[in-house]
Amino acid sequence: MKPQIALQLWSVKEACEENFFAALTEVKKSGYQGVEFAGYYGKSAAEVKGYLDELGLKVAASHIPYEALQTNLEETVAFEKTIGNTRIVVPYATFKTFEEWKSFIAELEEIAKKVAKDGMELIYHNHAHEFTEIPGQDILDYMVKNTKHIHLETDLYWLAYSGTDVLPWLEEHKDRIRLFHMKDMQDSPRESTEIGSGILPMKEYAQMAKQLDLPWLIVEQEAFQQYQPLGAAAINCRQLGAIVEEVYS
Repeated sequence: MKPQIALQLWSVKEACEENFFAALTEVKKSGYQGVEFAGYYGKSAAEVKGYLDELGLKVAASHIPYEALQTNLEETVAFEKTIGNTRIVVPYATFKTFEEWKSFIAELEEIAKKVAKDGMELIYHNHAHEFTEIPGQDILDYMVKNTKHIHLETDLYWLAYSGTDVLPWLEEHKDRIRLFHMKDMQDSPRESTEIGSGILPMKEYAQMAKQLDLPWLIVEQEAFQQYQPLGAAAINCRQLGAIVEEVYS
């Protein structure tokens, strides 16, 4: 099955803040089949569901801070169910010691078990520091080996940024990977850029996605050189779409 393409809405957060529905409309016009939320800009679950239905957009996943899962799990799950989401993604965590990381991972596993009963997957999204923060320790590797219910949204840009050999790492941890963040890297300064304009092997990443049978490829861009965020998002969708067509043909 060919994966669908979604946009992580953090990429166009200023447009979302200004007019959430108008931003989603532009995302749909750019060719995206779905979105990954990073906040709801004061909208209710019913309003968000209405927007999605009107535009014909699906929910690939939602980024939800760990603190919200700790304090408002039932409310959070109810919101996500209403909008049609089944993938809750913890977007970020950082700790000074390995012991703190281990405690966090144990707690996350318990939350993962709870949301699984509601038909949802709990997924962790990486940056680069999980590979560098604790000397000699790959936190994601520890997470996979010491839990059963936490899955991974692998941000390929940050994985490469950390100095990790990306493709062998993906192969080693493939059983727990559920989503890819597709983000290209400009060489100098080293920051994200439009897909196809950078130095990362995006076609090889798409081939790995095919091997893993991933349901969604999620575009994210955090730095912008030549284009405004909505314009860059349109380019990313077109470029990634062409790669997917080539790899999955």
